Formats: sequence, C-alpha cells, structure tokens
Amino acid sequence: MKTWNEVYANAKSQCAKCRCCPVCDGRACRGETPGPGGKGSGSAFVRNSEMLKKILIQMDTITSNEEIDTASDFFGHPVALPVYAAPISGIEQNYGAKMRDDDYTRELVEGCLQANTLAFTGDGMHDEMFKGPMEIVKQHNGYGIPTIKPWQYEHMKWRIELANEGNALAIASDIDASGLSNLRNSVTPVGFKSVEDLKEIKAMCKVPFILKGILSVAGARKALAAGADGIIVSNHGGRVLDDSPSGIEMLEEIVNVVDGRMKVFVDGAFRSGNDVFKALALGADGVLIGRPASQAVIGGMAEGIRIYMEKIQLELKEAMAMSGCKSIQDITRDKVIVTF
Repeated sequence: MKTWNEVYANAKSQCAKCRCCPVCDGRACRGETPGPGGKGSGSAFVRNSEMLKKILIQMDTITSNEEIDTASDFFGHPVALPVYAAPISGIEQNYGAKMRDDDYTRELVEGCLQANTLAFTGDGMHDEMFKGPMEIVKQHNGYGIPTIKPWQYEHMKWRIELANEGNALAIASDIDASGLSNLRNSVTPVGFKSVEDLKEIKAMCKVPFILKGILSVAGARKALAAGADGIIVSNHGGRVLDDSPSGIEMLEEIVNVVDGRMKVFVDGAFRSGNDVFKALALGADGVLIGRPASQAVIGGMAEGIRIYMEKIQLELKEAMAMSGCKSIQDITRDKVIVTF
C-alpha cells in the first residue's frame, strides 16, 4: 500500500462494527459501547470534533523560505512530530476486526517507530491484555508507553514493575477508565484514586509518570500535587461521561495553571495536521490520536500507521507553512483564533 486512501478502504472492509466514516466525529456510532462510539447520547465524542472546528488558523505568508521542521521530543526522546498513537485495546470487540490485541500492538508500535514517533499501548481486565503489549514494548527497546488502568493497588504494582523492567520510556495510567462500567464489574475491578494513592503509584515508577483523563483545572492541580510528570487532557474519547466538555476546550486553561511544571498532552477527535496545529498553539506538548490510528493498523498493519502518521506530518507542515511557522516552537497562541 502506498496511500492513506488505500489503507482506509481496506480498514473499512475489515471492520464489522466501526463504519470507518469519511468524517470520524461520533455521529453515526452514538452510544455504541462496546464499539467505537461515545457513551450514552454520544455528545462528548461529537463535541470533541465540533470544538476543534471552532478554532481557526491565522494565515501569514509573508515569510522566508527555510525548511519546515516538525521535530519535537517526548521527555527527551526525539520524535519526528509531537503526535502519538493513543492506547486502545479490544480491537475485535470495539472495531469488529479479526485481529488479536498482541498482533495489533506489535504493528502499532513498529509502524509508529517507522514514522519516528511513539505508541501508547493498552491494558485490559485479563493479565495478558497488559503483559502481551508490554512484552512488545520491551522487544522494541522500551520505545513505547504502557498505559495501566486504575486497578486495585496490587494489580497496578506488578504492571509498573513489568514496565520498569522493560525500560519503557514512560508509564501512563488512564485514570478516567474508572468510569468504564464493564471494568468496574470485571474480574480485576478498577477504582478511583486519591492524590495520596497516586503519590504512592508515582513513587514506584522509574520513568516519567503520566495521568490520562484530566479534564479540569482542579484535576490538573491534583495531578501536580501527586507528582505526575505529565497529563493527558482527555474525556476518554467521549466514552466515560456523557455531556462532558472536550479536551480542546479545557486545554488552554489547564496549560496556564500548569505553567510548565509538567508536560501537557491532549486527545479527542484529532483527525488532521491542522487539528494538531491548533492544540500546539494552545500550549499542548503533543497530541494523541486513537480511532484513526486503529483504523490505520487494521487497514495496513505497520505500514498503515506509518502512512497515517506521515499524512498527519505533511498536513502539519502545510499548516505551519501557511501560518509563517518554521518549527514547532513557532506555533504560538497568536497563530489561532478561538471562537467558542
């Protein structure tokens, strides 16, 4: 395969649940959980997409002709662009694709590395749903970010120990998964974590610790108090709380409160390089992309996710060129107009 259109067309033929809509905005799959949709009315997923469209990019074409550079870093590790694959598990359950999670993770990690970026890997109620992906990260010299659900202490502990032993670049926990009803009632139940709980968890990590699922200033302050090295501003793809705000709406206020004391990433319906540009202009250190990254792997394996990331990189370069930005550092707040 050579183009994103080929990868996308193949993904559409392989997915029995996800429709692979031309515009992935949550409208067609409202309430389809398990499945690719948002919780309840699906409004949170839809809002993620709608709010991104309410940010406009300022054009500035009176500029010099230097090469556009999208290079960034992830806690000191160089990447070609500050865009990462989000952690997703249950590929067959949620997308209807005949693919084992381990096979999915292997292709995802390899494809992201081919594009010179990184993948966050998933976790699930059965031990192997973490052990398998973590082993794949280990096999790739630790170049990945294992993401741990907010399980009971002993189940988080052994997962963190595996991640430390595997030399993972960082460890994440999608603490908002405490709102997933199927996991609250699973064989290994999830639960909410206090600041003190998170301090204890952070102390076990030998590498940067990232909290995914922060969606308020209060939450960001608690993450700082817990000693987190980074946060991901996220409503879990609209899958844990109906009628929640989008990550992009909350991003700037959270960035201002954090004030450089930890990394701030964001996710939620990012579908183009233009969308990535908007998040960077509002202060994000990087963007995570979920559903389209999964479609890329389903449709084209490692090559598919490489093609997808290169597509996003080209779109980001085009947005930068048309706004007078030569490097990621040039993408500042004055480059966008927020209309929400």
